[in-house]
Parts: sequence; structure tokens; C-alpha cells
Amino acid sequence: MATRQLVFAQLMSMLPWSSFDRLAKLHRADHKVQSFSCRDQFNAMAFAQLCARQSLRDIEVNLAARSRDLYRMGFRCTGVARNTLANANATRPWQLYADFCRVLIDLALPLYANEPLGLDLQGARVFALDSSTLELCLSLFGWAAHRPTKATVKLHTLLDLQGNIPCFVHVTEGSVGDRAAIDQILASGWVLPGAYYVMDRGYVDYARLAHLAQRGAFFVIRAIDSMRFERLDSAALDELSIAAGVQADDVGLLARHRARQRYAQPLRRVTLHDELGRELVLLTNQFELNAHTVAALYKKRWQVELFFKWIKQHLRIKSFLGTSANAVKTQIWIALSVYLVCAIAKKRLGLHSHSLHDMLRVIELNLFEPVPISDLLTRLNVEPDSGFSPQTELF
Repeated sequence: MATRQLVFAQLMSMLPWSSFDRLAKLHRADHKVQSFSCRDQFNAMAFAQLCARQSLRDIEVNLAARSRDLYRMGFRCTGVARNTLANANATRPWQLYADFCRVLIDLALPLYANEPLGLDLQGARVFALDSSTLELCLSLFGWAAHRPTKATVKLHTLLDLQGNIPCFVHVTEGSVGDRAAIDQILASGWVLPGAYYVMDRGYVDYARLAHLAQRGAFFVIRAIDSMRFERLDSAALDELSIAAGVQADDVGLLARHRARQRYAQPLRRVTLHDELGRELVLLTNQFELNAHTVAALYKKRWQVELFFKWIKQHLRIKSFLGTSANAVKTQIWIALSVYLVCAIAKKRLGLHSHSLHDMLRVIELNLFEPVPISDLLTRLNVEPDSGFSPQTELF
């Protein structure tokens, strides 16, 4: 990588721009655009993510101050006016940036395919499914009305725990229920035979769980309090399971008539106490694993909670630069793309000893420096940060 290339340009050079241009043509996103292309829009929004710009004026002023560097940063326009950027966010199809984000997912996943998971699952993949809500102002974002006094947007995310890369993201209004995300995952092709899907009790839907099982996938899900279970057999607990807090390991059927109609096959119920002494009841269709491994799988679900916490702290997705649905979804998808390109750069540059938080912190302060990113991180003489990192075990 050229040493005279700006840090921002180095990071953006990791992006597959040929795929971006192909998608822009497919969506006709640059149709009748004269000077401010979709690539310029992406660069401007990525700049805002990387250096914590909070408003359209903030972006305009900061880029105007570095107008001599715009070409070196990858811009092909002579300047970024806030009205032009606002209009682009409101009118350019957000589906372009969603599709481009999926291209980056396909690039990132193989890079982290060999990351250790800490569980003996014979190479099986493990995913955590959860959602996170972003609160909005009802008077400005009326299209996202959720309750009489509240507007929200929800990120339904399937996180690959072997690298903590979001392999499936679905952005909806807050009124869309969590369980509907399972339908989207079934339709997307991300239900893989032999893979494990870890979910909280908000996703309990026996018919949908039956579909997962029919596809050859395994699920580990926390049972709802109202579940009734007809026990058929119980297994003896080994020392590791007892040490992990497991209280019982049973096999049986759902006892309620309607529930059994939707899921008629036997289920395994693992009852345990967590570190706080709370009783957790887990259901799974995997009968071969030790009970302590089932408990450890559910604990891995915490990774997706940390992922949401991390992106809310380090990316700009809690305050938005536009009020339309198109502008909000555009900003979310570009923010996720920035996360992914940083994760890709981290692997390609071999920055294994520093967290993603360290990387973003250094990039933010050196966006306009003509210094290789790897050199900047090498000079960072600190212990690796404990914040979210695509290869760090967090639980």
C-alpha cells in the first residue's frame, strides 16, 4: 500500500468498488446524477462514521476544510454540500447500500472462518439471533411509530459467533415482532444443516422452530415461563455439567395441545442456574451434546448483545442525519458497512494484537495522515482493549 495514501483512502481501498458500481447500475441509483455520485455519498457518510460527525453541517464544514484532500480521499466531486447530501440520503435507494453491505459480509466471513469458538462442536457453525431497538422522535419519524408516544427502528441480526460478523441483518420498524425474523432467515438461505442457532425466549414459536429442525439445523432457546413439558426420560449429569450449574437434563414432549401440534417431535430440556442464581430453562433439538455444552452455547448468545452495545457506542446510529425511512436505513447500512470494512482491514493488515476499538480510535485521529494503518497501530504501545473485537471471546 502506498505510503503517501491517506488513512481514509487506505481503508476505503479495501472496499470492492467494482461490486458497488455494479449494484449502483442495477438499482439505477446514479441515474441523472451529474456531480455527486453514490460513491461520493458513501464516502461522505463513511467519513461521518469514522470521525464522529454529528450533523450535515458538521460534515460539510469538515470536508470543506480539507477540500484539497477530497480527491486523494476518493471523492470525485469538488465539495460536499449539506443539502446535496441530505437529498441523496432521502432519494438514493437504501437497497443499494444494503446489498453492498451483504457483499462485505461475504468478504468478511471467510477471513474469520478459523477463529476459535471455545466449544468442541466438530467444526459446526454457531449463530446468535437477536434484535436491538433504536429509539426515534415520534414527531420527526412518524413512519416508524411504534406506540402512541414512541417511534423505533429495529435491527434483527444473525451474528456468526465464529468471528462476530453479522451475516444477516434485517432493518424494520419497531412494531415488527422478533419471531418474524426467523421467516426472513429461512427465506435468506442462512439456515444451514448442522449449524446451531442460539436465541432468547422472545423467539419462541414452535412452528418456526419446527421449520429450523426440518432444515437439519439445531437450536438452543430459552423456554417461556408458560411452557408445559411432559418428561419422558432424564439423563445423569456429569461433573462438568454440575460445575456449570446444570440442575436437570430431560427429554420429553410439549404438553399443551396447540404447542404439540406445532412441534410434535421430542425436545431436550436443560435446566440450569446462571452466575446470578437465576433459573434458566433451555430447549434444544440436539440430543448428543453434553448438558454443560448446551449451557455454554446459550451463554455465547451474549456476544450478540455485546455487538449491539459496541455499534451503538462506536458508530453513528443513535442520531440520524435525515428523518425519512430511506435516509435512516441508508445511514444504518453504511454504518454496518464501515464496521465490516474495518473488520476486513484488521484481518488483511494482520492487526491481531489490537481490538477493533483501538483501530477505530487511531483511524479517527489520523484520517488525513499519509501513514500506513499498520504502522499507526504498531506505534500504539498499549495493551489490547477489552472492547468488542471480531476475534475476541467476550463472555
